[in-house]
Amino acid sequence: MSTPTGRADRRHWGQTPAGEAIHLYTLALPGGVQATLTDFGATLVGVCVPDRRGVLGDVVLGHDQPGPYADHATSPYFGATVGRYANRIAGGQFPLDGQVYRVPPNDGDNALHGGPQGFDHRVWHGETRVEAGRPAVTFTRLSVDGEMGFPGNLRVTVTYTLGELDGAHTLEIDYHAVTDAPTVLNLTNHAYWNLMADPSRGVLEHELTVHASAFTPVRAGGIPTGEVRPVAGTPFDFRTPRPVGERVDAPDEQLTLVGGYDHNLVLDGTGLRLAAVLHDPHSGRELTIHTTEPGVQVYSGNFLDGSVTGKHGQVYAKHAGMCLETQHFPDSPNWPDFPSTRLDPGQTFTSRTVHTFRVR
Repeated sequence: MSTPTGRADRRHWGQTPAGEAIHLYTLALPGGVQATLTDFGATLVGVCVPDRRGVLGDVVLGHDQPGPYADHATSPYFGATVGRYANRIAGGQFPLDGQVYRVPPNDGDNALHGGPQGFDHRVWHGETRVEAGRPAVTFTRLSVDGEMGFPGNLRVTVTYTLGELDGAHTLEIDYHAVTDAPTVLNLTNHAYWNLMADPSRGVLEHELTVHASAFTPVRAGGIPTGEVRPVAGTPFDFRTPRPVGERVDAPDEQLTLVGGYDHNLVLDGTGLRLAAVLHDPHSGRELTIHTTEPGVQVYSGNFLDGSVTGKHGQVYAKHAGMCLETQHFPDSPNWPDFPSTRLDPGQTFTSRTVHTFRVR
């Protein structure tokens, strides 16, 4: 029996204010399942998968046009590849080999997702291919020494591959990077998921499971305290399925600090293993995430406030979507006891996250 062949297309989508061309890439499988991406920020623009009735729906928040992705005020990292350092660096600075490096703050006093001109605000080079019927696009860029204050010339690639497995559909993300000088690196994808494919109904009724026995508490500004705290007895215990909204407003100091969930959960195990399951009981869609990363940032869309208009004129209110960002821990360069994010010359950074979509 022959393997159904997917397709990978590219078309012009617009340009940056500086005149750089922006393209839209479509990875498609027979039956209508597809992922759309753009080389601006190596960004995941959309994912269309069926519900239990076979009706396709887009389960990722984002925009119909490229322009809003360039404005953080209207696109809070929707679907972007964020780096060099995903999440926060306290005070916008970190030590490395006796020298202090400074990243321009863009989140109060802190640097968030690589600073104000991070990877999400850069045009990447994209190349498509289809191998064994699976369409893919690889985005590549050189982050030069000193970009946003980070040391070393860093060559980085991000590959998205769409596939099928045992009746399910998969979206794989593979990261690779090398450097010519010691640096720090933490990469993730910042997709906002809504498995109902209806942002107006939000994600509070989605059921979440996270295979994490601990989390890293934060202080004001979302900066880790350095503690690794057991989830047992806290609203961060998702070791069994719980509705996202069941405890999001609980009178817990950690939730109050950031208006809901915006915390790094410390995943159990090592290697490529099951990290999280998100299930929408209304549509039947289920997202399973496997990753090689040590943590996952669970973010319940607390800072969406209705000021952002997304695809098809949809207004994104609080909890319209949620993020499950596989990652190293926030502010790790300032916490030696956290898993290291150091990358040295001669080493190759690799990271893999697999999203699997089913219905039940």
